[in-house]
Amino acid sequence: MNKTLFLSLILGITISMYSQTKEIPLWDKVPNSIENKDYQEVFRLNSKGEATGILKVINPRLKVFLADTNTNNAAVVICPGGGYGVLSHDKEGDKIAEWLNSIGISAFVLKYRLPSDLIMNDKTIGPLQDAQEAIRTIRRNAKEWHIDSNKIGVIGFSAGGHLASTISTHYNDNVYASDEISARPDFSMLIYPVISMEEGITHNGSKVNLLGKEPSEKLIAKYSNEKQVNKDTPPTILIHATDDGSVPVENSINYYLALKENKVPAEIHIYENGGHGFGLGRFGTHLNWPKACEDWLIANKFIPEKEVFMFSYFKGNGEDGLHLAYSEDGYTWESLKNDTSFLTPEVGKDKLMRDPCIIKGGDGLYHMVWTVSWTDKGIGYANSKDLINWSEQQFIPVMQHEQKTRNTWAPEITYDEVNKEYMMYWASTIIGAFPETQSTEDSGYNHRMYYTITKDFKTFSDTKLLYDPGFNVIDATIQRQNNKYIMFLKDETKKPVQKNLKIAFSDKLTGPYTEASEPITGNYWAEGPTAININGNWIVYFDKYRDHKYGAIQSKDLKTWKDISDSIQFPKGTRHGSVFRIPNSLLIKIKKNRPNNPVKVYFILYF
Repeated sequence: MNKTLFLSLILGITISMYSQTKEIPLWDKVPNSIENKDYQEVFRLNSKGEATGILKVINPRLKVFLADTNTNNAAVVICPGGGYGVLSHDKEGDKIAEWLNSIGISAFVLKYRLPSDLIMNDKTIGPLQDAQEAIRTIRRNAKEWHIDSNKIGVIGFSAGGHLASTISTHYNDNVYASDEISARPDFSMLIYPVISMEEGITHNGSKVNLLGKEPSEKLIAKYSNEKQVNKDTPPTILIHATDDGSVPVENSINYYLALKENKVPAEIHIYENGGHGFGLGRFGTHLNWPKACEDWLIANKFIPEKEVFMFSYFKGNGEDGLHLAYSEDGYTWESLKNDTSFLTPEVGKDKLMRDPCIIKGGDGLYHMVWTVSWTDKGIGYANSKDLINWSEQQFIPVMQHEQKTRNTWAPEITYDEVNKEYMMYWASTIIGAFPETQSTEDSGYNHRMYYTITKDFKTFSDTKLLYDPGFNVIDATIQRQNNKYIMFLKDETKKPVQKNLKIAFSDKLTGPYTEASEPITGNYWAEGPTAININGNWIVYFDKYRDHKYGAIQSKDLKTWKDISDSIQFPKGTRHGSVFRIPNSLLIKIKKNRPNNPVKVYFILYF
């Protein structure tokens, strides 16, 4: 075997194992090909022996980097640069794929054929054939790869940018016998791209490699992609540096102007410095381009906005109202608004706001319920678009029909996505009910979980029993996992002492739920659980109320639990709350918001 080829194969295996990805061939039979046994694929090596580029690609393929998500996400075909003479597959391929994965996008590094008369009947269409088939391959496999077939884009660098702009303007060109699956990208990101083949603006090496030394004016015009833009060209973001000495910035400017003229959504970022081939950036203002692309993708709804975690809680007895804290990792929490109240309680006997539970509903509003009193027969409710401005507070008399009701504590809401309705549930003690677990401990409270259903928070179903586990139960919170519901709950039994958290399961939100599990918390008193899944780990936060601090446990399988209380940090005095997600833009808005304090005007009269 050829020594260079052998080294290339070994390097290829190493790189593939390192990135834990796979490569798939694009073609069963490569179209437009000429068999040439002397034409062998090899790697370009740097002074350290590292593979930085691929020469003489003969078997076009996709290197697959699937995003770590179970929901349908966007995908991007990556076209590395290299002047149509080499593929810079590492800097402008694998590293770009890893960045795209980090923002939730599945990535596919396209190892396309470099135009050559030695292996192609028509070298000008070889790269385009591979790019078209790459888009079609992803669309064919979209369901299996959890990809949204309407959010498949392309990113290209330098000559790879020319190929990306070519597939964006020539996606309908009939360059091989294909099925009817669309090859049109839904968006394109062009990074210091070659766009034009026109003299004085093009990158001459790319032009010669693709079109030959003496191309016709017709061929030059055809592959000067700024001239091929029309109203159906995909939305595009362009990145370039003013001091690019290889590919003049006018390539991006002219393409942008063509997009603008055809009313195609477009954005351009021209940086003062950076030169050519800066990849993910080395210095200067051009370091910001990945964030610019991410923001553009979010603004155009190709990827969801980054989310942060929010925690609603109360302090003291709940008399001052709602407090909020945020976290970017779920471990370190920082209070907002200097740990002052966002909403002062106005309803109920005692006008308290204890145990505030907030969820985001199907209507996009944040819905909150809370405990209004120690002895009332109803709960508080309000909603908000932004967690800053709240609706008028309501008192919902969920237990008014039961004269012997002593309390309605720790209410929660869960949204039923299937039935498009909300279940509100809480703990109540009804005097005389469940005598088998009645005790004189804890002031004689003997709770069970109750619920009501609503679609609009104006009309409610009759209150029903939700859960009787055979013991005094309180502080239930319910999360959905796939097609099952998980109830985290507190065993309130004091004699023999429990005061711990357990879990139960159901196929339906309204139950029936299984018997409660063994305790999942340790040898301390825990209450007020709230749970969230972060990167495949369930984290349950709870109030270690005898220790006057917050604790947490973590599990991947909901069976084996690890106490991570020493790894979390909450604002001092945090009491029984709930965890939920919000978009980062909303957090920024909340941070910028300042209470509108009334201006005091003093008049001084002189006599």
